[in-house]
Amino acid sequence: MPSEIVYEDDKILTFKDINPKAPIHFLIVPKKHIESIKSLNSERIVDSLILAAKNIAEKNKISGYKLVFNVGREGGQLIDHLHLHFLAGKPIKIP
Repeated sequence: MPSEIVYEDDKILTFKDINPKAPIHFLIVPKKHIESIKSLNSERIVDSLILAAKNIAEKNKISGYKLVFNVGREGGQLIDHLHLHFLAGKPIKIP
């Protein structure tokens, strides 16, 4: 699916969410397939996702933001690929 890339490095791809829940809503995803935070060794990439979020915020001069991992269907994870939501702007309710 086409998307607008916001950030990319050798491990991470970040793009605008096609169904944004805030004025700024990016998805930060590892290039390597990892199904969920519950997956074995997922912690090895989580620090890279968070560092990417910090870099995106600094580069775009975003001083306040929310980072969200949805874990499992019961936790709201709809896509079976680990991803971190980066949300900024007016606060909204996250299901």
